[in-house]
Amino acid sequence: MSEIAKEKDMQALTIGLQDELIALEAVRVREILDPVPITAVPHAGEFVGGLINVRGNVVPLADLRVMFGMERAAMNGDTRIVVMEIDIDDEPVMVGVLAEKVRDVADIEAGSIEDAPKVGMRWPAEFVRGIGRRGEDFIIIPDLERIFAAGTEQAAA
Repeated sequence: MSEIAKEKDMQALTIGLQDELIALEAVRVREILDPVPITAVPHAGEFVGGLINVRGNVVPLADLRVMFGMERAAMNGDTRIVVMEIDIDDEPVMVGVLAEKVRDVADIEAGSIEDAPKVGMRWPAEFVRGIGRRGEDFIIIPDLERIFAAGTEQAAA
């Protein structure tokens, strides 16, 4: 049983990235936006290569596909930006996450969540908190704090 499974059931906003289903903790989601103008940041890494304006606040925009080794796709009519609050260095930080498609809000039972396997995955296991199940579907639960910490280190290198 996963460490995350020791916690209570999880309510998640599910998003699509390529053919994968990703679960973002619903309590962290602040809003979902249609695509907005992105300001490129010179010499920034691919993961957080731009900034967006969210109600007068500057918010970094991240593409999880970069950290998961996925191909980037052009934005289309289904693309959304999920604005979330995560902890970086024990400080709450607003970030935007690109979603190819926002699916739904789902309840993921704690007992259905397992640790990410060390082999056989196309995503780096260190970026996955767990793998949940909903019916026949597997849902990837990313470790956003670890992903953003690694993305920050990449940008600084």
